[in-house]
Amino acid sequence: MIQKKVVIYNPAISSLNMGDHIITEAAYNQLKFLLDGAFLYEVSTHLPVSKRLNSVKDFDYRFVFGSNLLRGKMNRRFRQWDINILNANKIGSCILVGAGWWQYGDDPNYYTKKLYEKVLTRNFYHSVRDSYTEKQLKKIGFKNVLNTACPSMWQLNEEHCSKIPESKSEDVVCTINNFKKNLWQYKNMIEILQDNYKNIYLWLQGDKDYDCINKMFRLGLDNKAIKFISPSLEDYDCILQKNVDYVGTRLHGGIRALQKFKRTIIIGIDNRAIEKQKDFNIKCLPKDKIDELPNIINSRFSTEIKIPVENIRQWKSQF
Repeated sequence: MIQKKVVIYNPAISSLNMGDHIITEAAYNQLKFLLDGAFLYEVSTHLPVSKRLNSVKDFDYRFVFGSNLLRGKMNRRFRQWDINILNANKIGSCILVGAGWWQYGDDPNYYTKKLYEKVLTRNFYHSVRDSYTEKQLKKIGFKNVLNTACPSMWQLNEEHCSKIPESKSEDVVCTINNFKKNLWQYKNMIEILQDNYKNIYLWLQGDKDYDCINKMFRLGLDNKAIKFISPSLEDYDCILQKNVDYVGTRLHGGIRALQKFKRTIIIGIDNRAIEKQKDFNIKCLPKDKIDELPNIINSRFSTEIKIPVENIRQWKSQF
């Protein structure tokens, strides 16, 4: 047996967002057929590139796991993948695994085009999470791109979705983001949940979420029936074993709920959930339509997610 050596650019390392851990767990599971028995060298996408990366040039594969780490202005200070043109030669040639684009309107500039030409392979297909990301990469000349959805969604096939309840549960698990500009919408959402569910389990997916809910309390939100869930996948999974729905703003909190066969409504606050609704029919309500939430909660609906099975098969089969 020939043992392979694989570099994993891992968004879960040095991340306080548990969504990155959901993405990484799913990517490892989906690549198990390739990674079992291999030597793995993990590198955080959030930290600057180390000089030690000089030692990985002879590795067989370099995978970049998910999250919204691609953007059009990689020469700006804020970037989810902490790379630059000076250290690019240490990084490539990488294969994307369910990667996504940071935000709408962030079109690629010349610097970014040259950087991605150095770090992204032309010899394998890249897996991206939605058609918007696919379009942005093709703008700068990458034709080897497949829209596969995020690996965390690949198990959500027709058989899986048929086991998800159509009617509301007695209790709900909820998530929020730490975006200050959306505080009133989050407050409105939680008040709607208080009116429609007996208990609300608030999972703290990110490190600023607790501060965010405390600001809502100061704005007059009643803490009635809200029970806090600590920021671990183990504790979140325990709650998802109960008879609960999921309603919240965290995309991967919702995807985890779907993995666990829970009726899920994601409140779309940015391009990620909105694109997944367009491409894959995930249940998403834009934040500016939050007043429609009670009707959706109290209606019957089936979960009919459309997974791009052929694109996933094509992407996996190249290995």
